[in-house]
Amino acid sequence: MKVALIVIVAVAILVKAFEHRLPPALYRALVTIGILLPLVATVYAIWLLWQDLIGWRELALFLGLYVATGLGTTLGYHRLATHRSFDAHPAVKLVFYVLGSMALQGRLINWAAYHLKHHANSDGPEDPHSPLEGLFHAHVGWIMRTPAAERERYCKRLLQDRIALFADRTMILWVVIGLAFPYLVAGWTGLLWGGFVRIAFTNHVTFAVNSICHRFGSRPFETNDESRNNWVIGALAFGEGWHNNHHAFPSMACHGMTWRQFDPTGLVIRLLARLGLVWNVRSPAAPAVERRRHEAFA
Repeated sequence: MKVALIVIVAVAILVKAFEHRLPPALYRALVTIGILLPLVATVYAIWLLWQDLIGWRELALFLGLYVATGLGTTLGYHRLATHRSFDAHPAVKLVFYVLGSMALQGRLINWAAYHLKHHANSDGPEDPHSPLEGLFHAHVGWIMRTPAAERERYCKRLLQDRIALFADRTMILWVVIGLAFPYLVAGWTGLLWGGFVRIAFTNHVTFAVNSICHRFGSRPFETNDESRNNWVIGALAFGEGWHNNHHAFPSMACHGMTWRQFDPTGLVIRLLARLGLVWNVRSPAAPAVERRRHEAFA
């Protein structure tokens, strides 16, 4: 079981790194395996709990790497690289791009290209993960299709960013380090919880923003899509669940717009701003917010 999980993870890493060079049928087959593997590992880990409770090291590795790679995705990949919601010191960019790479969600520039295409065609025929084709398609089905990240069309800026290009080209290295670290700390069980189970949780919480947050929740703002605020996903995805807020104001750095809308990523951005490590933190003007709220309830 251990050898099988490690081999398949290695295959999944290679698929993410060389997705554009694989035949479509092979790509779909390997991606399917890559999506199922962390779930199988999670079921295996739960089965092991019946025999022995998870140790403190395994729990710490799971939670610590879940938070670190989750913020790498939300703060690094999403709000910084994709939407330019703030400007950051090069060291901050590198750290969060590396942490995002460890989440095994693919190369940075591909991720940004898919996401910007989603915003340009949200819930329409050209949306990569439109829920109009079903909840499963919006969640993971779209990933199994032939990859077509339009890097040149949507990410010319990132293609000229040396730090983004470095993170994009070295994605495999950071994924391997993200798996090797928990193994070195706690052996096989560390790899299981800090690697496989953590990847499963991080990825499916991120996928849920595309699926759950376009089907279930509230809509305080009128937008040209079905984006919704969902407090459960908001908590699990470090503030990304305030998705209707985000679609109303895509370049907004802090997606939680009231004290009740818990946004850990926004809190980290504010902390970094206080430390002088990020600046030009973007937020919508109060009149624009009120106007959009009025449109929603008109």
